[in-house]
This record gives sequence, structure tokens and C-alpha cells, in this order.
Amino acid sequence: MPQTQIACPRCRQMIAANVEQLVDVTHDPASKQRLLSGQSNHARCPNCGYEGRLATPIVYHDNEKELLLTFFPPELGLPINEQERLIGPLIKQVVDRLPAEKRKGYLFKPQANFTYESMMETILNKDGITSEMIKSQQERVMLVEKLLQITSADARLELIKQNEKIIDEQFFGLFSRIAQNAMAGGQEPIARALIDLQKQLLDETAFGRELKESVGEVEAATKVLQDAGKNLTRELLLDFVLEAKNDARIRAYVSLARGGMDYVFFQNLTEKIDKASGEEKARLESIREKLMGFTNEVDKQLEARFKQAQGFVESILEQEDVEKVTRDNIEGFTQDSVEVVNQLLRQASEKNDYTRMGKLQKMVQVLQEASAPPPEIAFIEELLQTPDDAVEKMLNENDPILNQQFVDALSGLISQIDAQGDENPEAKAMSGKLGEIYKIALRRVMKKNMG
Repeated sequence: MPQTQIACPRCRQMIAANVEQLVDVTHDPASKQRLLSGQSNHARCPNCGYEGRLATPIVYHDNEKELLLTFFPPELGLPINEQERLIGPLIKQVVDRLPAEKRKGYLFKPQANFTYESMMETILNKDGITSEMIKSQQERVMLVEKLLQITSADARLELIKQNEKIIDEQFFGLFSRIAQNAMAGGQEPIARALIDLQKQLLDETAFGRELKESVGEVEAATKVLQDAGKNLTRELLLDFVLEAKNDARIRAYVSLARGGMDYVFFQNLTEKIDKASGEEKARLESIREKLMGFTNEVDKQLEARFKQAQGFVESILEQEDVEKVTRDNIEGFTQDSVEVVNQLLRQASEKNDYTRMGKLQKMVQVLQEASAPPPEIAFIEELLQTPDDAVEKMLNENDPILNQQFVDALSGLISQIDAQGDENPEAKAMSGKLGEIYKIALRRVMKKNMG
């Protein structure tokens, strides 16, 4: 989303901010997440330190949920007729974008919201998020803010103990999103404070300790599966599960190797149960019950993710210019979304639905372009395949690409490989070759810079 130059609400210095007055989810599916996460209409001034929501009119539209909401900040103090004059063109833009068959009665009755919070609550309620759930979320947000304001570890611990009942999975999920947003927004002091706070929360709360153990078990399970490598079979996977010392390790195996836990896997486990007796039989039956519960949880999560990804892809396919909307929403594409696109393309091909195939192929083309490595990385890969005595000639033939960006890419790649140490002879040889390429490229770039 392009940034707009505005005057800081406090010091009046000009700063860049993401101002988004029209949030048309039907036209731009990613705009909803920008609004809900606070990425849009939020200012941070590097001059005076001001940070907060911008007082800007907002029109929110979602054709699928038949929502047309308006919000006009009361602090602007404009009369109703002036508000309508400013918001009217935004509503007209919404209507003009919609094909005739999708223009319904709700478009003529926009819901006015007197507070920003009531607008957000209406949006979330339509997603099935109740007022109680919103209140619960706000309670956890306030706790994070309070914890960040306390610098004393002992005082913070006291507050943690008083509120441990709400420091749960929902709390840590929220905490993680806040930390990610702080890092993405360049708020390093807050990000560092969050890291310190997270360590204390993991050590001092029951759920934190459980989460910490779970992460450790996932790392251990990952190593076991990686060591097995190509030799991993259903039988070997079952052995790993049966050797697990705790439920957290079993859950980790399920999350990492759900695909291998199919009918045959459970059939093998049942055969072991039938042959066992006494305590061993009871132990195996207990493990089977846990496995079925854990796999059911994973399947539900996968189904929910798939439905969300499918809804995202379908919302883009409904647009006239699929190519443009895909580019505009490229950051919203997850691995699940890409898999949905490929699946829908296969289905359209089987049904000979050429219109849908054409739209999906345009989407695939944009995704492939976005995932392609930068030109300098592609050229480095080509250089690594070139015999040593032909490298300089190849650099001569591609002189235009030899710039500071190319040199920086080389330097970063060398650093990554060197970090692996001397144990890997292939990496060491690659680092040596990249070092020679770097020397030649650096000399050429320096000459160019000197004119």
C-alpha cells in the first residue's frame, strides 16, 4: 500500500503514513487485515515519538457479508452535510466497482458508526467473533501493555501471578503478533522489551513452561525424523511414536509427520495392540487414543486453513483484473493459498472451464514471477556452475549487472556459507569460488563508481 505524506498530529512535521479511507474487502481482500492489524491509518513519528491511530474518515465494504460501514472521527468536528460530502465519493466508488447483479439493498443503507471500536466490533461479529471474545482479547492486550510498562522483574512477576488465568494459548498467540508487528515496524526498543518479557512468561507461567517444553519436543522430534531421512517408513515412524517419553513428543510427531499416519499406520498399531497383553496392551491403547485425538486436531486446523485460503483465492478470482489484484495482494498468499490455486487449476482443467483456467493461469504467472530469485542471485547461481577459467569472461559479458546490489548479494551469501564452519567441504569450496567472484566484481564496481 503506497504511503501518504501527512503532518504529525503532535509536532506537525511531515511524515509517511499508510492512510486508507476506503477499505473495500471485495476489491482488495488484504485491506481487511491491514485495518484489523493496525497497519493502515496509523502514524509513527520519528521526530517526536508520537504513535497512534489517525483521525480519518473510513468506509468499509464487504459484498459477501453485505456490510457497508462508515466512520467519521468526532474529533474532526464537521457537520453531517460536510461528512456526507467527504464520504459520498468513497461509497460511489464501492458501488461503481460492483457488477449490477451484486448491487444489493444494503448499499443504500450504510451503517454509521460513532466510534472506531463499534465499527471494528461489527466487522468481527460478522466473522463470528462475539463481543465476549473481543473483550477477552482486549483484556489480554491491556495486560501486555501493563507488563511492558513495568521495568522491575519482581513487580512484573507479581502482575504475572495475578493474571496467570488469562496467560494462555490465546495470550501467547496475541503476544507473538504484537512482537512481529513491532519488528516489522522497526520498533526495536519495544521488540527487545517483548523478547525479555517473553522469556519471563515462558519461565514463570504454567502455560509458558508447557509451551517451552512443547517447542523443545518439536525440535527433538524434528532431529529424529531428519536423521531417519530417506529410511523413514510407517513402521519406523510408529516405533518413534511408541518410544516417546511424553505426550508432547507424540503431539510433535503428529504435527511433523501427519501424512505418514494413514490407515496402514493405524492398522500396524492395532496389530501390535492385538498381540500385546496386560499393561503393555493398555499403554498401546492409550497411545492410539491420543494419536487419534492429536491427528483429529491437526486435520481440523488444516481444514480451517484450507477454507480460509480458498476464500482468499476465490475473492481474487471474482475480480475483473485478476493479474493486478494478485500483485496487489501478493503478501497475502501463503503456501496453503498456492496449493489451493494449483488444485483449482487442476479442477478447472478437468471440467474444461477455460474462463476459470485463464484466470488461474494469470494468478500462477504472477506467483511464479514473485517467487523467482532476484536477477543477481540467478546470475550468481549461473556463475557457480561455470568453470573457473570461464568466470571472468562471463562477468565481462554481463557487465551491466555488476553493481553494488550484486556485490552485496555476494557478500551476504559468503557470510551465510562461512557460518556453517569448516566441517562441510562442499560449502568451503563454494565459499572459495564466491570469494574469487566477489574480488573481481568489487574491483569493477569500484571503477564504475569512480567514473
